Amino acid sequence: MISLFDISLQLNGFPIEKAKAELDQIVNLSEEDYIVFLQNKKEEIVAFHLQNNTFYQELVGSKITPNWENLPILNKQNLQKPLEERLSKGYTLKNIYLNKTSGSSGTPFVFAKDKYAHALTWASNIMRFGWFNIDFNHSYQARFYGIPMDFAGYQKERFKDFLSRRFRFPVFDLSDEVLGKFLGKFKSKKFDYVNGYTSSIVLFAKYLEKKNIILKKICPTLKACFVTSEMLFESDKTLLQKQFGIPIINEYGASELDLIAFENPKGEWQVNAETLFVEILDENNNVLPYGQEGRIVITSLFNKANPFIRYEIGDIGILDEKSTPKKPILKKLIGRTNDIAILPSGKKSPGLTFYYVTKSIIEDDGNVKEFIIKQTKLDTFEIEYVSEKELNGEQIQKIEEAISLYLEPNLNFTFTRRNVLERTNRGKLKQFKSFL
Repeated sequence: MISLFDISLQLNGFPIEKAKAELDQIVNLSEEDYIVFLQNKKEEIVAFHLQNNTFYQELVGSKITPNWENLPILNKQNLQKPLEERLSKGYTLKNIYLNKTSGSSGTPFVFAKDKYAHALTWASNIMRFGWFNIDFNHSYQARFYGIPMDFAGYQKERFKDFLSRRFRFPVFDLSDEVLGKFLGKFKSKKFDYVNGYTSSIVLFAKYLEKKNIILKKICPTLKACFVTSEMLFESDKTLLQKQFGIPIINEYGASELDLIAFENPKGEWQVNAETLFVEILDENNNVLPYGQEGRIVITSLFNKANPFIRYEIGDIGILDEKSTPKKPILKKLIGRTNDIAILPSGKKSPGLTFYYVTKSIIEDDGNVKEFIIKQTKLDTFEIEYVSEKELNGEQIQKIEEAISLYLEPNLNFTFTRRNVLERTNRGKLKQFKSFL
């Protein structure tokens, strides 16, 4: 039976039933048949854009279809030109799904999906959430997200929330007073699941820990919590499991593509191989074997409106050695390529290394709620944090000693206590940022 959420997709021109049927066919392919399917889809999408997309023709720069390995790596800078210059023949602003990236990578841009590709995105979401008995047509979502503050944008999001059975908790103010009001909603509403930005949900869990409250006990209908858009650290996952009393599912996605990886019921971070093709490349654009760390490069197999072929998303990761073409497993997501700290010795280190090391010390006593790290000079870092009381000299010394041990000595730090931390206009918290 088709329901309100599916009906709203159909009315907006997204053929969800057709997409669900094709997705089901792909999922049920044997490993051998999947390899044939993947090869065909790769060849089809390249041929389509070489024939119908001037932007992609110019990027490839040859009339002869090159081998897959010789296709150019598409980056976000390539995409920062007017959308009209990147649309394929037959697609206009009137017959596409139009959106823009949040710019959390520092490189925002507008993108398009054809309506069938977008319907497949929703079919993929529906399938994966279904692994945990969540049904978008009937399940009630507690949504920890940002929301546009202009009147029209605000009303549009609230209407979408209504159609999608979501109650939104805006994440721009996460003071104890506001978190207390959030808690009140969990007492009075029958939520089926929590979904939203990792940092905001973790902050809510810390509030529950302080109040000695298990969320499932006051909202027994809860089945699962899905965190997205920001890194989920193992210690935070443990905290969430303890304070929520429900499974915590980690997802990794990009608005311009799809869900990229989604934790399955076995606890594996399963890559979406139905609508995407994910490669891990070295600095010379060579494909790395499973188990090796490199740049994540993704192809959208169905999007005909706007090419995303061998698109460098800006993240670094590893595919597990036990991966197969049909079922790749993301072993580790290490961070963004633009979040690299360059140190005085010339050493390069993922910015999240600072965050990992600092986090292990700074949160021992539960005083610090959240923090971010900014690199302002080669040897100078600012740590901004929200806490009930100021960090003392002993805590600061421990942090500096740990960073000296794990990275290198003689780095300078300033510690600034804030009432709130700066988030993006969508409500995301950027945990490390280099200003070099």
